[in-house]
Amino acid sequence: MNLPIETLMGVGLVVTFAYTVVGLTGFGASMVAMPMLVQLLPLRLALPMMLVYDLIGGVAIGVRHRRSVDRSELLRLVPFMLIGVALGVTVLVKAPERALLLLLGVFVLAFSAWSLLFRPSQATIAPGWALPLGTVGGVFSALFGTGGPIYTIYLARRVQDKGRLRATISLLLFMSALARLASFVAASLFSPPGLPMLIAAMLPCALAGMYLGTHLHHRLPAHRIVQTVWVILIVGGATLVLRSL
Repeated sequence: MNLPIETLMGVGLVVTFAYTVVGLTGFGASMVAMPMLVQLLPLRLALPMMLVYDLIGGVAIGVRHRRSVDRSELLRLVPFMLIGVALGVTVLVKAPERALLLLLGVFVLAFSAWSLLFRPSQATIAPGWALPLGTVGGVFSALFGTGGPIYTIYLARRVQDKGRLRATISLLLFMSALARLASFVAASLFSPPGLPMLIAAMLPCALAGMYLGTHLHHRLPAHRIVQTVWVILIVGGATLVLRSL
């Protein structure tokens, strides 16, 4: 894999920015990075790379707080998440990249609009919602690494304690990453030559972003960062839709 130096620099900046945002706001790294990364890399290269960094972040955050996890909600979601991951990887392997990029653009625009225009309800939802939201979250986790917001829609209206909610989401995302890793290996998505070198080369950028975001967390207004992220996501999503069409 011979990528131009300009492309490598662009990928490094995107990865650093995405994980800085994670440290500042808790926003999902793949949600921030993927609309920009696929402008520089093929989707099937960007996904395995971000998955490795998600696993590293999951070990650092999710497993550490496992004692606070709401196990009943986790057990309710995980089977449907696994079904969704299997479906998503099947689509990822078989669908043309242009169609996948169009779907990613539509998803990013739709989620951005929903987050900006609708205030989340605090009312508790029925446990039966674990089936559709867990499955859809698994599909989008496998396709783009963006299932986290979908899982959060369910868990935020089932788990009232913020500490337990954060711990449950973190461990669920780590388990999702493990399931995606197994599926990606089985589907040979880690086989492109040069991919391990790309992952290793960009790892310092991910770690630097995590460090920077964590240390800036109390110094920068998180709501301003989130507003900036929404603008970037809307522009990125619109660009993907226009490019795909």
